[in-house]
Amino acid sequence: MDRSKIFEQALSDWMKGKGPESDVVISTRIRLARNVRNHPFPMLATNKQSKDVLDQVVKVLHNDELKTVSGFDLFILDQLSELQKRVLVEKHLISPNLANESRNGAVMINDNESVSIMVNEEDHLRIQCLCPGFQIREAWDLANQIDDIFESQVDYAFEEKHGFLTSCPTNVGTGIRASVMMHLPALVLTQQMNRILQAINQVGLAVRGLYGEGSEAIGNMFQVSNQITLGQSEEEIIDNLHGVAKQIIEHERAARQKLLGESKMRVADRVNRSYGILSHASIMDSKEAAQRLSDVRLGVDLGLLHNVSPHVLNELMVMTQPGFLQQYAGSILSADDRDIRRAELIRDKITSS
Repeated sequence: MDRSKIFEQALSDWMKGKGPESDVVISTRIRLARNVRNHPFPMLATNKQSKDVLDQVVKVLHNDELKTVSGFDLFILDQLSELQKRVLVEKHLISPNLANESRNGAVMINDNESVSIMVNEEDHLRIQCLCPGFQIREAWDLANQIDDIFESQVDYAFEEKHGFLTSCPTNVGTGIRASVMMHLPALVLTQQMNRILQAINQVGLAVRGLYGEGSEAIGNMFQVSNQITLGQSEEEIIDNLHGVAKQIIEHERAARQKLLGESKMRVADRVNRSYGILSHASIMDSKEAAQRLSDVRLGVDLGLLHNVSPHVLNELMVMTQPGFLQQYAGSILSADDRDIRRAELIRDKITSS
């Protein structure tokens, strides 16, 4: 693996493929929380105890069975710069918690960056698998395969009554968090999003922002995931999320058709204004960039814009974040300088796509 590619390229290789339902669903993620038996959770562990966990996980890295799934590279968090850690967060390869607060924290990342295995985060082990578009069952199959390999090498903290034991009680049981990242601009524009959110909460699912729990839903991007991990099997959790996500996709598409039928000129004007601003602006903050890019993506999906590639829009979602902007510039930038760089980067990418 070319280690520098992870920090220099905004678009992970797995994002370059066009997945199912990709007009609405950007990506699918499965994350499994696991802990090592007879070891304190990371927040309570001594340096020696957390180092022992890391050593156990590193042994699995060299396991021949794991190599048949994919090649992995190990990144020790203490050996990375703050900017590099920020880039990994912005690419959804590590959590903000691992970047900021871990002791003996590390991450194993596979060749195309579709799998990241976080060590000594909130739990000893967080296995995360990402797929483009709407591929919940495919992501689960991959995560389950990797989990079986680790379970054969590491003694998991597991109890017959409660299942997998985790640092946070909300993850006890299966330890699974399944989520889909969805672009829902039409539901927002037609003012149906609040009703959808209420319905989602009533069936045991949660809606979060771009970076998960506690983050804001900017650019009309919403992460829909399960809340319940205890009392249901992994298959039941995945089937529930799959069914609800399918309904949201249908509602979003219906809302888009309603916009085209009732307000096509207004939508086209909104899309073209955002495209014009992105193509010519000299200063752009991250929140405005996310909203303008959302408008342009909607225009592409509705067939109102034909000269912008969806891959460029995916890339800009990451490249316009503060950490990647500074990594790309090769220096620490002030907020004003980031806004200038962001506008310049968007202009170049949008007009040359």
